[in-house]
Amino acid sequence: MKSAATYRGVIMSLFLLTFFLIYGGTHLYFFLKVKAALSPGILSSLFLALFLLLMVFTPVLVRMLENQGLEAFARIAAYAGYLWMGFIFLFFSASLIIDIYHGLLHGAGFFFHRDFSTLLLASRTALILPLVWGLTTSLYGYFEARDIRTERVVINTPKVPREVGKLTIVQISDVHLGLIVRNARLKRIVAEINGASPDLLVSTGDLVDGQINRMTGLAELLQDIRPRFGKFAVTGNHETYAGLDQAIDFTERAGFKVLRNEGSIAGGLVNVVGVDDPTTERATHSRPAPEKAILSSFPSDRFTLLLKHRPVVDRESPGLFDLQLSGHVHKGQIFPFNLVTHLFYPVKTGFSLISQNAALYVSRGTGTWGPPIRFLAPPEVTVIELIHADNGK
Repeated sequence: MKSAATYRGVIMSLFLLTFFLIYGGTHLYFFLKVKAALSPGILSSLFLALFLLLMVFTPVLVRMLENQGLEAFARIAAYAGYLWMGFIFLFFSASLIIDIYHGLLHGAGFFFHRDFSTLLLASRTALILPLVWGLTTSLYGYFEARDIRTERVVINTPKVPREVGKLTIVQISDVHLGLIVRNARLKRIVAEINGASPDLLVSTGDLVDGQINRMTGLAELLQDIRPRFGKFAVTGNHETYAGLDQAIDFTERAGFKVLRNEGSIAGGLVNVVGVDDPTTERATHSRPAPEKAILSSFPSDRFTLLLKHRPVVDRESPGLFDLQLSGHVHKGQIFPFNLVTHLFYPVKTGFSLISQNAALYVSRGTGTWGPPIRFLAPPEVTVIELIHADNGK
């Protein structure tokens, strides 16, 4: 049986291979667009090719510098490489739209036997427009990523005792604490959480990202949040990538109880059930009890909160929980990447009813992964208010 470390190595190797094929392809696309529009000389082309090659491998360089303890250099490389990543994606998506437009014109010309060449954009124009779009949107997205919004959801339920009246649950998700999301951003997140005066705080995975053994002071910032009914967390895929043991250790030092295919009755009022992310299960070669069995072990007369990193609803679970809280998809983080994430997770961001007695809330995420950019997907801290109502009214 492979060890967890071996499994993690295999998964990362497959991820890196896929990543470099796709990411390298976008850089080749960029290179060919510049060549077609500007016809640079040999030296200019060589310089551009070397720069693009460096940008392709910068994410690996970041991890190498981080592993060597060169955190200052790693942070500089991370900002440069990941800002470029956001820009190249925005450039690629805009340029691809122009290519599709040109393809439609050529197709129409062939089909209707007409010449639509006057409607084609010149090569330079077809390069400049995506460049301007990518640069301006990246700049806007850099500031949007820091604009943490508070999203409020009110749920009327008879499962909150009349004498309690209201319970406030705060959800954070996909914070991705690491080289880029650090003390300053976490302080703003903590301020948003404290402003909501939560009775219960939950983290639905990817609290950490990458190497976390040098993240001094971050666990202490989270530790200072002390809701009266406690703090609970589940693993996401990045807990496995960061190293499951150290990720769980960090989360516990931050004051969270990590629920790994188990549950707890918070304050004697709310069932809080958490399940491991599939990457965690595969890395540890565990075979947990089915989600249905875990949920069935808790009394149904209490409000049941299911914490699950990925917004996938087990078809046997509705009716056994009242609200599933998830994250993972970031609402794509940078539009139009949400169109891609929707192919894998065809659920809408935010609140949606699954059945008459069960709902799903999918967070846009509180931090950023990779590019420190968000576009049309601002970060959020979610505040869920459970309010007593007779017969659910």
